[in-house]
Formats: sequence, structure tokens, C-alpha cells
Amino acid sequence: MNTLSVHHNHEHHDSHYKGLVTTIYLLQALAFLLGGIPFLLAVILNYTHLHHVKGTWLESHFIWQINTFWVALLLAVVGAITLSIGIGIFILLALTIWVIHRITYGWMTLNDSSAITKLPTFSIF
Repeated sequence: MNTLSVHHNHEHHDSHYKGLVTTIYLLQALAFLLGGIPFLLAVILNYTHLHHVKGTWLESHFIWQINTFWVALLLAVVGAITLSIGIGIFILLALTIWVIHRITYGWMTLNDSSAITKLPTFSIF
């Protein structure tokens, strides 16, 4: 295989999975309108395709999306439990703002064809 065809295959691979990452950001955003099912579907897609993007710039987006799901789930549960004592509404409001930020920042970074560089030193997955 010559260098040109290897480069073309690499671009096709990135293009395919960049489209998948876009779809996952869209599913995360749709969760605000349709409930948690699109968010759950998004993280399932992340886990089932993560091995395909290992070692590429797209891996950072998968990690970002997976961490967004798990932290959002944890905060949603804490917020729901604490609603009765009044603090839950603030937790859920902060969660909403945080998730919108994560989706927006991730999607904008993806559109620049850049890796996410703000990844934590730990990861939840």
C-alpha cells in the first residue's frame, strides 16, 4: 500500500468517527428535550466504539463524552435526592449549565478538528 492510500484511509477513518462524535454530541443535547434515553444511547455508542479511536485525537472526545455522562448522572441523582431540602434545585441548575458547557465546548473543539486538552488526570470509565 502506498503512502497516499494509507493517508486516504486514515482520513476516511477520522471522518467516519468524527461524524459519530458529532452524532453523540447531538444525542447529548437532545436529552434536554427527550429525557435521559438519548444520553444513555450516546454513552453506549461511546463505549462500543472507543476501541476504534484509541490513540487518535478523537479519543479525547470519547473520554470527554463518557465523563460528561457519568458526572451528570451522579449530580442528577444527588440533585433529585436533595430536592426536598431545597438544595437540589441549585444542584440541578448547576448541572444543566455544566452539561450545556461540556456539549458546546466539545462540539466547538470537534468542529476545529482538535483534541480536547482539558481532560482531567482521572477518568470515569
